[in-house]
Amino acid sequence: QLQAYGGGLVQPGGSARLSCAAPGSFFSFSTVGWYRQAPGKQRELVASITSGGSLNYADSVKGRFTISRDNAKNTVYLQMNSLKPEDTAVYYCNAVFFRLEVRYDYWGQGTQVTVSS
Repeated sequence: QLQAYGGGLVQPGGSARLSCAAPGSFFSFSTVGWYRQAPGKQRELVASITSGGSLNYADSVKGRFTISRDNAKNTVYLQMNSLKPEDTAVYYCNAVFFRLEVRYDYWGQGTQVTVSS
């Protein structure tokens, strides 16, 4: 089970940093993604980072959000800048890795981010 934290109430234009921590070292060879789900909407991928460090961002967050990882701490971060009200959602982290052709898929519990004045 992953632990996601760092959400809260942020003013428009503000910043927040989400953290996703894993209990084991499998993080270092996982692709880790941050997803979000707003009320009445489907869950969408916000950003992801592979074990090799390749990055992927949704168009809506490019230039504002940065995903990074610290394998020594088994933690992935999502730095969110220039936040907008439409970024309001529950944010989830996900880790996926393969071992012996078996897919392992872990989710965090979600953390609420509310962007409002």
